[in-house]
Amino acid sequence: MANNLRFQVVEEAFKKRALDVPVPEERPSEYFGKYVFNKQKMFSYLPSDIYEKMIDVIDNGARLDRSIADAVADGMKKWAMEMGVTHYTHWFQPLTEGTAEKHDAFVEHDGKGGMIETFSGKLLVQQEPDASSFPNGGIRNTFEARGYSAWDPTSPVFIIDDTLCIPTIFIAYTGEALDYKAPLLRALHAVGKAAKDVCQYFYNDVTKVQVNLGWEQEYFLVDEGLYSARPDLMLTGRTLMGHESAKNQQMDDHYFGTIPDRVQAFMKDLEIQALELAIPVKTRHNEVAPNQFELAPVFEECNLAVDHNMLLMSLMKKVARNHGFRVLLHEKPFDGINGSGKHNNWSLSADNGVLLHAPGKTPEENLRFVTFIVETLMAVYRHNGLLKASIMSATNAHRLGGNEAPPAIISSFLGTQLTELLDHIEQSDKNELFNLKGKQGMEIDIPQIPDLIVDNTDRNRTSPFAFTGNRFEFRAPGSTANCASAMIALNAAMAEALNSFKERVDKKISEYSKSSEYSDNSENTAKIHAILEVLKEDIKTCKPVRFDGNGYSEEWVKEAARRGLDVENSCPVIFERYLDESSVRMFESTKVMNRKELEARNEVKWETYVKTVQIEARVLGDLAMNHIIPVATHYQSQLIKNVQGMKDIFPQEKSERLSIRNMKLIEEIAERTEKIEQLVEELTDARKVANRIENIHERAIVYHDTVEPHMGAIRYEADKLELIVEDGLWTLPKYRELLFIR
Repeated sequence: MANNLRFQVVEEAFKKRALDVPVPEERPSEYFGKYVFNKQKMFSYLPSDIYEKMIDVIDNGARLDRSIADAVADGMKKWAMEMGVTHYTHWFQPLTEGTAEKHDAFVEHDGKGGMIETFSGKLLVQQEPDASSFPNGGIRNTFEARGYSAWDPTSPVFIIDDTLCIPTIFIAYTGEALDYKAPLLRALHAVGKAAKDVCQYFYNDVTKVQVNLGWEQEYFLVDEGLYSARPDLMLTGRTLMGHESAKNQQMDDHYFGTIPDRVQAFMKDLEIQALELAIPVKTRHNEVAPNQFELAPVFEECNLAVDHNMLLMSLMKKVARNHGFRVLLHEKPFDGINGSGKHNNWSLSADNGVLLHAPGKTPEENLRFVTFIVETLMAVYRHNGLLKASIMSATNAHRLGGNEAPPAIISSFLGTQLTELLDHIEQSDKNELFNLKGKQGMEIDIPQIPDLIVDNTDRNRTSPFAFTGNRFEFRAPGSTANCASAMIALNAAMAEALNSFKERVDKKISEYSKSSEYSDNSENTAKIHAILEVLKEDIKTCKPVRFDGNGYSEEWVKEAARRGLDVENSCPVIFERYLDESSVRMFESTKVMNRKELEARNEVKWETYVKTVQIEARVLGDLAMNHIIPVATHYQSQLIKNVQGMKDIFPQEKSERLSIRNMKLIEEIAERTEKIEQLVEELTDARKVANRIENIHERAIVYHDTVEPHMGAIRYEADKLELIVEDGLWTLPKYRELLFIR
């Protein structure tokens, strides 16, 4: 057994060297977007009038005129064929956390016994994939296959290998969204309009507000051979057992350290290909845990950033295999060390160049700054349970609350300076907050804020939603997630908060304009009074969500519950927040999703949770019975032979003394294998009971409450056996090999 697969793959992994990655002769700026049909390509391949119409669609949100589709398709085809493309596909994001595509060739019959290559506007704009084969939560029946993918012209078409990929939304025949992109686009539209309306209190020249997103993709790399020798990694994305290495991340020597040669070659290759696809990757480094790394881009418009992240995750897997690695995007592939997140850096910017969450240079600009900070907090406060549900999954649940990941309670860190500012406004009388300066305008009594807030407190890594100077960092999303899930909830909630703010401010302005108190003053004075009064109300209302302390402490859990924040930690129960009346009302009022779509998505979430835990339970049972117990009993047999041999050689008293340790090990192995057999049987029985429950919501809860706990108990016993059994007999690659061979 010494020559088992584990040692073969370890030996091969040690022999691997970094691949030579050919570097383009051009500078990155020159090959950036090489495989993307961007504005530059449009200008070259489309008629001028068609180009102008497309730019209006992309930049200004104009409705796509179907009459130009054929001309656009013709230009795309010409460019694509020059690039060696032979196929096209509608590239969409179903409710699987991945992407989907069906490739079709350009060729068609020419009616003369031959073939021609054609690509029409109809094929560009719309396709009809089988909607029943994707998760849909009951929106589509099995016998009703119709679903439509429709082109999203705001996200550029791109080339992968020999295929032209067309980003699309995916909707049912009856119009309901079956993907992440459709509701994301609706949410971005809603918050853009709401923010524009509020912006006009402060700027007359704002006509558009854009949502920005910069994601930080964390991941692990594992040698492909080692990965293949771990059935749990292959089938579930995480190690279901494995004792921690004597050395892991406790020395902090991996973080920002020298990037290993093989990894460096992988990163170089990945970055080149990412830049060719116009993914603006900028930062790469070692993360805290061994063999953990991070890649981050320059921030982009939110919809495009989401598409780029989905494309990058697919690209990472492909490039990793070329370098003899497997990329692990699971939020917690290894126990006892850092998991992987995908921090979402979110901000709003107006088309006059102003970043709405950034401080200004004048009192009026800082009033705008405070307005958007406070209304963001209102959105987070009102829907903190929903925001948690948007980032929750069976996999991310393992990460939240430990090893630098934020806890499963949504709160916001502001830092001392901003906290004091909000407290100052809350505690001041509204009439004391500003003074009139005659013809020179007014002075608002908001303490001077520098251009960039440099807070005198450290960053709070336990905060799920932290202010970082000109944006908020939503730290809770998991590494494998589609960012759209969090962005849909956050932007819809922000749209509702801004709409409510404007409605209340406008009402007070109307009241003040009729008051004799303001008869001699300008309209602007009434406006400022109204804004400050509403802000004071909202600062007080959302105060419970502000927390700058240690999110890991037990005291915070109790305090958060006292404040009325959502402290639920059961994943299936957390999903219920999507169906709260406040959530349904918010999504419907902003026209992001209706009740039917929300109910369907929750069905998918509960079903996905059940299937994830179900697969893990089956894999763990198989590993325990067919790997762990046979290896442990084999070693036990060797120990028994040793004890028997001692008896044959030495007198009874001496043989017993010399065999004490082995006897203890024999007994411990027997007890732990017996315990594992018992727990696996209980796990199987619990699964059978749960599977008989028809209601998927109830089944998911039972899986969480009765199935999952058995898995932790089995792991505990297996990990103890790993410490006992002779290293040469253990068949599964250990943590020290998975984490330190690269």
